[in-house]
Amino acid sequence: MIGAVVFDVGECLVNETREYGTWADWLGVPRHTFSAMFGAVIARGQDYRETFQIFQPGFDLTEERERRAKAGQPESFDDQDLYPDVRPALTALRAAGYWVGIAGNQTIRAGRILRALDLPTDMIATSDDWGVSKPDLGFFEALAKETPFSPEATLYVGDRLDNDIRPAALAGFKTALIKRGPWATIQQHDPDSAQLPTMRIDSLTELPGRIAALNAATR
Repeated sequence: MIGAVVFDVGECLVNETREYGTWADWLGVPRHTFSAMFGAVIARGQDYRETFQIFQPGFDLTEERERRAKAGQPESFDDQDLYPDVRPALTALRAAGYWVGIAGNQTIRAGRILRALDLPTDMIATSDDWGVSKPDLGFFEALAKETPFSPEATLYVGDRLDNDIRPAALAGFKTALIKRGPWATIQQHDPDSAQLPTMRIDSLTELPGRIAALNAATR
């Protein structure tokens, strides 16, 4: 029986198009060129951060984030970057009695932004808070400690097979793969996309009904 639902952040809750566009601007690269290379790097199965190396060898993302902040151009997102189904879905899940959390690979600053959005959740945590990032299983071990339900009774929702679904399933969590964003689009033909997730969804608003049906089937 699923009692808790925990969400990844980037491309699950937050549309990162605007943020990656600002990185292209910071690098002095046309946005469409940056997007094209970003997709090519993902399609090759590489870490997305390799995209920055193509345009600026030796690029250090942590250092550049600090440089952007000092230049008055820090990483940022707000309500307009949330996918439209986020607030309705989180609200419906809490109204149905589920414990709702957010946990993703994000910086301390991003965590502060998420908390300031006043989303209907019981927990918001980031990889920087825990000192471990996905797909490291330590991330999901930390998540299990923070969630008042066992991994088997917790649904982790994400857009990536490599960072979200595979490691979460390996850690014993149930999983939901949402099809949106570059990773979900590029990875959709991977056999694991169809076979590994507990459920596949196109919108977060599907979750209350899908979870209720799954719980009813396991009674």
